[in-house]
Amino acid sequence: MVAINNISEASRIVVKVGSALVTRNDGSINEEFLDSIASDLLLLHKNNKEIIIVSSGAISLGNKINKKNKENLSLSESQAASAIGQIELINGWKKSLERKNLNIAQILITADDTENRKRYLNARSTFEELLKNNYIPIINENDTVATSEIRYGDNDRLAARVAGMLSADCLVLLSNIEGLFPKDPRHGKSALIKEINEINEDIISMAGEANGLGSGGMITKLEAAKICMSSGSNMIIASGNNKNPLTSIQRGGNCTWFNPEKSIKNSLKVWLSGQLKPGGKIFLDRGAGNALLDGKSLLSAGILSIDGDFDKGDTLVIFNNKNLEIARGLSNYGSEDLNKIIGKKSEEIKDILGYMDKPEVIHRNNLVYSGKKEN
Repeated sequence: MVAINNISEASRIVVKVGSALVTRNDGSINEEFLDSIASDLLLLHKNNKEIIIVSSGAISLGNKINKKNKENLSLSESQAASAIGQIELINGWKKSLERKNLNIAQILITADDTENRKRYLNARSTFEELLKNNYIPIINENDTVATSEIRYGDNDRLAARVAGMLSADCLVLLSNIEGLFPKDPRHGKSALIKEINEINEDIISMAGEANGLGSGGMITKLEAAKICMSSGSNMIIASGNNKNPLTSIQRGGNCTWFNPEKSIKNSLKVWLSGQLKPGGKIFLDRGAGNALLDGKSLLSAGILSIDGDFDKGDTLVIFNNKNLEIARGLSNYGSEDLNKIIGKKSEEIKDILGYMDKPEVIHRNNLVYSGKKEN
């Protein structure tokens, strides 16, 4: 996957659609929007593009049917609303796309489905089979079974995880704003930022007020951009209020374009870099942190402390001596055993634990880097 200049150059595209586009102000399905984007999807399909849709809107539709106020719903009330509204949501997509002779399939997933490596791979196989048979998967978070602790809470990061999972060339986030602005454009003039190569503190600070975009807001869109850029996918934030919004982007319409990192990651490292709920944390001394970023494996001698209750094989976030995240990786030891060998040399592990499965706490092949060396 490489940087592209237009979605017409992409072979596989994930499109995330926000609740404010799929539903009207009264909470009913927005058939005009669905018909408009269906025309875009038909054109892309005719040009041999593979399309995956991530669609919000089930809870809003369910609240309309169930006559509930969306504000201050409990988790169980939101889950019930989602169960009711999901039927109308998928039927709305089905009617609009079938009028264009486009076939769809429904997939509901939870955060845990992409955090667990085995489920992640299984879900990817399902997607690939559907795409091979010319189906457009319509995805939503499975709110009815996701718990408050593990749910995505927004479909922006879900879409980014799907884009990484499927090695998509591009993720398009359609909402009710044209892209990222330095200041909220509703409160005065502000120039659209058209291209971003790095998510730094200056960019993150711009997300403060420029939201009002459903459950996620602009900050979750930037978090999605981090996942996409790290996994090698391009990402676009654009307005879905334009007629034929995807065609509008192709023709040069306003949007913010996020370019992917230049380094290429394998499938395992794409999965690692996008993890939303790692099992724990490891804090390193300066020497171990720099050695790690030089491409070395992580050894127990350089570990200062750990945090979390995790098992062997879980994903850990690794911090340097300044508490900055520098990498993520799969641990060869659970937290109980790792606590016993912190600061110890590799040759001491067997005497301490009574066994030594691996000399490294995390092997370099199971690491993905996100930081820079300290001088």
